[in-house]
Amino acid sequence: MDTLALSRLQFAMTAMFHFLFVPLTLGLGWLTAWFETRYAVTGDEAYLKITRFWGKLFLINFALGVVTGITMEFQFGMNWAEYSKYVGDIFGAPLAIEATAAFFLESTFIGVWVFGWERLSRRAHAAAMWIVAFATNMSALWILLANGWMQRPVGYILRNNRAEMVDFWALLTNPYGWLEFFHTVFAGWVIAGFFVMGVSAWHLLRRNQQDLFRKSFGAGAVFALASSLLVFLVGDMSGVNAAKNQPAKFAAMESVWETRSAAPMALLTVPRLSGEGNAVEALKIPYVLSLLAFHDPHAEVKGLSDIAPQDRPPVLPVFLSFRTMVGLGMLFILLSGLAVWLWYKERLDQYPRFLKVMLFAIPLPYIAIQLGWIVTEMGRQPWAVYGLMRTADAVSKTVTPGQVWLSLGGFFVFYSALAAVDVWLLARYARKGMEG
Repeated sequence: MDTLALSRLQFAMTAMFHFLFVPLTLGLGWLTAWFETRYAVTGDEAYLKITRFWGKLFLINFALGVVTGITMEFQFGMNWAEYSKYVGDIFGAPLAIEATAAFFLESTFIGVWVFGWERLSRRAHAAAMWIVAFATNMSALWILLANGWMQRPVGYILRNNRAEMVDFWALLTNPYGWLEFFHTVFAGWVIAGFFVMGVSAWHLLRRNQQDLFRKSFGAGAVFALASSLLVFLVGDMSGVNAAKNQPAKFAAMESVWETRSAAPMALLTVPRLSGEGNAVEALKIPYVLSLLAFHDPHAEVKGLSDIAPQDRPPVLPVFLSFRTMVGLGMLFILLSGLAVWLWYKERLDQYPRFLKVMLFAIPLPYIAIQLGWIVTEMGRQPWAVYGLMRTADAVSKTVTPGQVWLSLGGFFVFYSALAAVDVWLLARYARKGMEG
C-alpha cells in the first residue's frame, strides 16, 4: 500500500474509533440534564439517584472521547500537509472556534458540575449540565460545518495557488454543513436513547431498582423515538441535498447507472463486483427514485455512466452502507415506538423478551452511524474537497509508507486499548446500579 492508501486508512480508523465515543456524549448530556431538572424542580430523591448514575457514565465516555479526538487534528499536519496548505485558512477557522469556544465551555462547566455538588443550588447545578449538553452539541456543529465545507465549498477564492476565505458567513450558513450537523446529532441522540433503554432493560430483567430504571427506560424510549423520527426527516433532506450537490454520491448510494427522468426505485439491487451496472435490478417502483432525489416524480436522476470513471466513488461499499443504514433507521423507529407504548401502558415486565432485545440492540445505532460516515466520506471520493481538490493531491509529499505503517499500528493499539477501557468502565458502572 502506498502513502495515500495508508493515510486514508489511518484517518478512517482514527475517525471511526473517535466516533465510538462522541455520539453517546451528544445525547446522554441532554438526558442527564433532564433528569437533574426533574430533581431540581420536584425535590424527588429518585431523580437525584438517576442523575448521578447516568452522569457518571456520561463523564466516563466524555473523558475517553476527548483523548481520541486530539490525534485526529494532528494528522492534518502530518499526513495531509498539502491539504492543510491549500485550504488551511478556511478549514482551520471552524476548528479553532470549536477548540477555543465550544470545547472550552463544555470543559469548564463539566468541572463545575463535577465539583459543584453541595456547593451550588439544585437549579444552578442542573443549569451547569444544560450548558455542558449544549456546548457538547455546539462543539459538533463547528466540526461538521468544517466537514460540510469539504462536501460543498463556499465563500472562497483561489489565490496564490491556495483557497482563501472571503465570506465566513457563507461557511457558517452552508446548508450542507447544517444538514450534516442535524443528521449526526440526532443520530447521536438515538444512540443515547437506546443506550439508556438497554442498560435499564438489563436491570429490569434482574428486578434491580425497578421503579428507578422504569423512569430511565421511559425517558430513553421517548428520546429515542423522537430522535429516530428526526433522523428520518433530516435523512430525507440530506438525500435531496446529495442528489443536487453531489450527483455521483447519490448515484452510488442507489447504484444508479443510467440517467433518466421519472426514475424508478429497484427494491432489490445487486451491483456488479467488477465492471459497470447491476447484476440484479428487480421489484421496481415507478417514479420513487426521482421523488426521493428531488421530491419531484418526474425529475431527472443522473446515472454513474454519465460520470467519468475517475470521478466516481466506490459504488459497492457506499451502496451497501446506505441501504443497511436506512434499514436500521426504520428498525429504530419500530423498536423505540414499541418501547414507548409498553412503558406508557406499564407492561414492560410482561415482555422480558422485548427487554432482552433492547439490551442487545445497544450496538445497532453505533453501527448505523458508522455506516452513515462511510456513505458521507467514501461517497465524496475521489475528492478531499468536492470539485476543488482531489484526495490524491492532499496527502503529504514527504511522508513514507513505513512512517504511516508505524503510526497506524501505534494508533490501532492505543485506540483499541481506549475502546476496551471505555466498554469495561461503562459496563462495570452500569451493572452496579444506582446509589442508594
